[in-house]
Amino acid sequence: MIKSELIQRIAARNGHLYQRDVETIVSTILDEITLALARGDRVELRGFGAFSVKRREARTGRNPRTGEQVSVEEKSVPFFKTGKEMRERLNDAHG
Repeated sequence: MIKSELIQRIAARNGHLYQRDVETIVSTILDEITLALARGDRVELRGFGAFSVKRREARTGRNPRTGEQVSVEEKSVPFFKTGKEMRERLNDAHG
């Protein structure tokens, strides 16, 4: 599902809301999560999961095409851990 599909589904389930308002709400939520992660904060949505940032240390990598060694700089990467309720719902849906 992409962002526009999410907006359409939320708008369809909430007929009292205009689609442009749903779009603003969804964008605001995603922006706030992004800003919190950029500050180094953890974002927990109970039952859904938690977003956090993990640091990857600088390392020596390899160019797969040439085999040449290249240095890879330290970087921050987003990390998502599912919540218990989501894991249970996913396993019930496929079990």
